[in-house]
Amino acid sequence: MPSQPQKSAGVAAVLSAIWSGLGQIYNGQILKGIILMIIQGINAFLFVVLIGFIFYPIVWIYGMIDAYKQAERYNQRIK
Repeated sequence: MPSQPQKSAGVAAVLSAIWSGLGQIYNGQILKGIILMIIQGINAFLFVVLIGFIFYPIVWIYGMIDAYKQAERYNQRIK
């Protein structure tokens, strides 16, 4: 069975910095990534009514940290 390539935790974090959820999709967590994208889309809309400015950065930072940690865990599992 061929070994699986490692995931770059840095790439996962940068992708999530570009748009929340991209890092999760890169890590193979498709549903989680889509959910984060939807939440950030809603938060971006809520910026118009001044509520999103609280939640948008929270979800954005969570997405980056989670993507980084999940890539690290993935790499530990395939070693």
